[in-house]
Amino acid sequence: MTYTLLARCPKSGQVGIGIATYSICVGLYCNGLRGNTGATMSQAFVNQGNNPLALRLLALGYSPEHILDELKVNDPNHAFRQIAVIDRLGRVAAYSGAKNRGWAGHVVGDGYVAMGNVLSGKPVIDAMAVAYESSVELSFERRLLAAIEAGRDAGGQAGNDGHLPERSAAVMVYGDYDHAELDLRVDLHDKAVDELRRAFEEYELYRGYYRERARNPKDAVPQYAFAQTLAKAQGAAR
Repeated sequence: MTYTLLARCPKSGQVGIGIATYSICVGLYCNGLRGNTGATMSQAFVNQGNNPLALRLLALGYSPEHILDELKVNDPNHAFRQIAVIDRLGRVAAYSGAKNRGWAGHVVGDGYVAMGNVLSGKPVIDAMAVAYESSVELSFERRLLAAIEAGRDAGGQAGNDGHLPERSAAVMVYGDYDHAELDLRVDLHDKAVDELRRAFEEYELYRGYYRERARNPKDAVPQYAFAQTLAKAQGAAR
């Protein structure tokens, strides 16, 4: 009961995941990213061993198609999974097992995969793909957010009794470093996608400050002072 946009940015080479689900703590399972290596995601009936194995194989230079085949061979329950793999060049392989529940499927585009299960229908992943492709003027992070917002607006998830709300969501991006360039998650909230957007917009105001503080700690402005300055500027803009 999850929908996801997994992508490699053609401009920056960054890899990222935007994901939303009725399940809680989805950020725990979004660990399929590595800078200068690629991206992978295993969802539906999650096998947490898939992501680290796929990343190791990507680092060794295997193709996404080969890695997908290896993951299937390694997992007797692969028919219950949805899996996507993208390498550092943007080559993509994806799979939606026959035993996924509800409406389940994926679409593959240029350097990205939109996929989901227990959805209201195919329009959800189609809307995600359109949102991602039509937002090239935005930053990579904003394109990922736009995709999951579009999936929500297109109907999102549906169970036997109707619509299922998004209770957790995450957006993560890796680039040239071993550490994440963005790692935001909402583990439990009645409107997790809205809350993820709120957290992202707030963090964007601090991102430059945190980078400068790391580069120049000796002259760093205290965080409370920066917050006060930010609050004054926001008040003056109203």
